[in-house]
Amino acid sequence: MVATLHKRYRLESVSKVENKEELQEIVDGCIRGKRKFQKRLFEKYYGKMMAICYRYAKDSDEAQDMVQNGFIKVFKKLDVYNFEGSLEGWIRRIMVNTAIDQIRKNKRNPFLIEDEERVQNVEEDVPFSTEEDEFYSKLKAKTAIKAISELSPAYRMVFNMYVIEGFTHKEIADYLGISEGTSKSNLAKAKQKLRAQLTVKFANLNENE
Repeated sequence: MVATLHKRYRLESVSKVENKEELQEIVDGCIRGKRKFQKRLFEKYYGKMMAICYRYAKDSDEAQDMVQNGFIKVFKKLDVYNFEGSLEGWIRRIMVNTAIDQIRKNKRNPFLIEDEERVQNVEEDVPFSTEEDEFYSKLKAKTAIKAISELSPAYRMVFNMYVIEGFTHKEIADYLGISEGTSKSNLAKAKQKLRAQLTVKFANLNENE
């Protein structure tokens, strides 16, 4: 599944090459505080950023708050963007950080697992099998995103950061203030629960077809 999701993300990232001249105009306009350009930037990336935040949020209202707070940060920090990398990728990282910060602010220690003793027995993450990759690739994106949103904050956070965003367990541990073992345990549990949820959802989809 890791390979499948990463492949999808890479394809989405390169499917539309960003026009550097257009982006330069938009960024310069935003830095000068021109609402016309702020609106263009917002409309250009809102949909993708909403989808990202929705994976971290408990519902659409929370996702909307994350997006709005994220764009506020984007507009404040645009003057440090140097065009060396993708603007979309730069905005994406701000959105992820905003989502994590918002969850951290609203809940105390939301990234810890319920049973810390299990951490000791968690090995290095094992990728999904080919059969599991094929299973998930058949699912509609909307169904998969809904299932991910139903995971607990701890499991959802690590799953998104590791599988979708490509963070390592060390990076996740450092960012969330947890151990690498906790990160690995959360990921393992997330995969287990996600597969159980998607198996049911997939069966229901087949019955309705």
